[in-house]
Amino acid sequence: MSKKNRSGIVYSTDPEFDYQSDSADEPDTLAPAQQDLRLWLERKGGGKVATVLKGFVGTTTDLEALTKQLKGVCGTGGAAKDGEILIQGDHRDKVLTWLQNKGYKAKKAGG
Repeated sequence: MSKKNRSGIVYSTDPEFDYQSDSADEPDTLAPAQQDLRLWLERKGGGKVATVLKGFVGTTTDLEALTKQLKGVCGTGGAAKDGEILIQGDHRDKVLTWLQNKGYKAKKAGG
């Protein structure tokens, strides 16, 4: 078990202590029709453009799986970071079409 998941527990003198991790930290993944996703276009350092998907509610595993699918659709790199999906380049139209075809409620927002 990694130290990151221990929520501050360092040591217990109780021989019967059994650490139970709280799964309440991570919300259950909503169905695609219940997701309210927003697509943003952000400029990173050096003038590089990235498509950012915000508003996903679900587990980290599901977020990473969606990221992998979107990277494959766009044929480019990307990452899941801080509850957002970053896709390299301006792929808002392609991502929006794909999400809507899969039943997600998504729309363009911001710059």
